[in-house]
Amino acid sequence: MNIIPSFDLLDGQLVRLRQGDFDQKTVYPADPFELAQQLEESGIRRLHMVDLDGARSGVPSNLKILEKVAARTRLEIDYGGGLRSIPALKQVWDAGAALFSVGSVAVLAQDEFGAWVEKFGPDKFLVGADVRDRKVAVHGWREQTEVALFDFIRQMHALGIRQISVTDIERDGELSGPAIDLYKDIILHFPDIELVASGGIRDVADLEELTTLGCDGAIVGKAFFEGQIPLQYFRISTKV
Repeated sequence: MNIIPSFDLLDGQLVRLRQGDFDQKTVYPADPFELAQQLEESGIRRLHMVDLDGARSGVPSNLKILEKVAARTRLEIDYGGGLRSIPALKQVWDAGAALFSVGSVAVLAQDEFGAWVEKFGPDKFLVGADVRDRKVAVHGWREQTEVALFDFIRQMHALGIRQISVTDIERDGELSGPAIDLYKDIILHFPDIELVASGGIRDVADLEELTTLGCDGAIVGKAFFEGQIPLQYFRISTKV
């Protein structure tokens, strides 16, 4: 299972938001590039980069950080935030992203998203589903839809998408444990997708449980930045 640290970027700083609320943020003093280098040295292969400025403005806004990390490390970076057009995708691709991380557009504008997939290929996308009560939320979790998670996964599957990250919104940033029962059901119904768990991961024991469950990846944020999944753990093994 890939352990995927999350770099949430706001004003060029590493931050964590509580349940996506910009008014409830924690700023971490680490330099994004230096930390990325340390992660690579520890054996990490992939990085989840969230452009929070871009999510608010509608255009990618942390491309310089992406460019530097992509050019000076071998990390595979999936990048999201501000991806609302093909020119924006091209900007991010040219800056060094390996994957596009998208959410709302895949839910609300499937024809447009289908054109993106046709142009770049389904293997270039990590589609994120942020859920409450197994229904998908959009626009940074502020808007709740009536789209059922499993229906959405089927729609993505029909487009050829295989990598899907699922976040239980109520668990994100709470260190309350991942949504194990939800992930069990997803893997049971969609055994051929590459499921990336996100939200609530507390410690190494949670990573081990997600591995046993059959998740292909796990995005770690707060638990890593607050030392509950220490950097030295990655030196032991990049796979649990």
